[in-house]
Amino acid sequence: MEFLEKNLADYCENHTSPESELLSKLNRDTHVKVVSSRMLSGHLQGRVLSFISKLQKPTFIVEVGTYTGYSALCLAEGLSENGKLLSIDVNEETSYYAQSFINQSIYKNNIELIVADAKTIIPTISEPIDLVFIDADKKNYLSYYHLLIEKLSTGGLIIADNVLWSGKITMPVSDMDRETLALHEFNNFIQHDARVENMLLPIRDGLMVIRKK
Repeated sequence: MEFLEKNLADYCENHTSPESELLSKLNRDTHVKVVSSRMLSGHLQGRVLSFISKLQKPTFIVEVGTYTGYSALCLAEGLSENGKLLSIDVNEETSYYAQSFINQSIYKNNIELIVADAKTIIPTISEPIDLVFIDADKKNYLSYYHLLIEKLSTGGLIIADNVLWSGKITMPVSDMDRETLALHEFNNFIQHDARVENMLLPIRDGLMVIRKK
């Protein structure tokens, strides 16, 4: 869901640095060829992710939920020299599609894509994580957070997508479906976690930006 009227959203995109030619092609092709294309981060959100990554200059990024690789390519733009991005997704078909675009990018040697359940991969990570992007199954957001927060460097960031869930997050709790309730519980947990500071941004479907103290 877009929370801005289309004319305002278009104005924002038109006054935001453009996506690269490769990202533009990936954007177009995803909407034409791939199911559930609204899952793609897109131009404005992609530039937000790139901007945050460039400010953070991470050595190691973990992405939970690859989809067609757009967000991974945006996040990779801020990697420090010889930095690495590990992207994890359970969907073999979309991951194969993502890999085909990653292979065309200048970051092909910096991005590793794993087809697996992130809950089995994250515990095996031994190096400190500087930046995380979570955009996967909503019911497991808290599980991913609990697995990742202890591995996150001090000052490291976790960005969680879709935390406003098309506006359904403001419904009475008794009316929430399973996914909405999971996101509500995630948002509330973050709000009260003394280990972090956080900011919920109404960009596209909501970005929760979390900084470890």
